[in-house]
Amino acid sequence: MSDKARSLFEALDLNGDGLLTREEVIVALRTRGPSLAAAGVIPSWGVQDADASSALFDAADQDGDAALTFEEFTAVVDRRFGWS
Repeated sequence: MSDKARSLFEALDLNGDGLLTREEVIVALRTRGPSLAAAGVIPSWGVQDADASSALFDAADQDGDAALTFEEFTAVVDRRFGWS
């Protein structure tokens, strides 16, 4: 698990409960994505529209419970962003 994934997870966890919902991922990437990319937290191509953010969520939600744990999230973003 990368430090970059941890930083991104924490930036997307808008309510700080340790889980990500689809809405949090979409809203956070839309509102914070450009500044996260500028800070080097995510690659610039990682800032995408709501449909792409929703697809990222679906790919990571391995157990289908509509909430992402850090482990589920990391398994996808480390691979997708080349951090592993």
